[in-house]
Amino acid sequence: MRAYCGRIASVGADGWPYLVPLLYLFEDGEITVHNSAARGHFRLNVERESRVCFEVDEPVKVFDYGRFECDTGLAYRSAIAWGRIRIVEDRAAKSRFFDALLAKYGTGTSGRPQGFYPRLDEVTVYAIAVERLTGKHCPLPPLAEQWPALDRTKSPNARP
Repeated sequence: MRAYCGRIASVGADGWPYLVPLLYLFEDGEITVHNSAARGHFRLNVERESRVCFEVDEPVKVFDYGRFECDTGLAYRSAIAWGRIRIVEDRAAKSRFFDALLAKYGTGTSGRPQGFYPRLDEVTVYAIAVERLTGKHCPLPPLAEQWPALDRTKSPNARP
């Protein structure tokens, strides 16, 4: 998927879910992300329980399929991955992660040193080994199958 960012859900010691939106990479069956090295909610959750869930989505377009305002749909793609997360300790691996992350998200502004990460020790890189992956999509119907060309009103007790 080309989704811009993803969301990682972990579970706290109190049983409540905790969700964090992060930029990500997906390669060779692993999802990698980074966050502050601070031991906040996310880090504490991961240190206690390695099972996490990761979600990405790409909204495509809202479309009408019927004559009432509530007869509206969303064309989209989404994926959910379950797996176990680990902290990447190796500095060379962390640098490679940032090289790839900046290749995906960087601005490409010239004159800035590439491959130089002076705050590498101030971030934590996490890798999720994907154990299960599911996806859903709702394609955008052709104009001939959207309202008003085609009325697929689904509202109960709808009258023409």
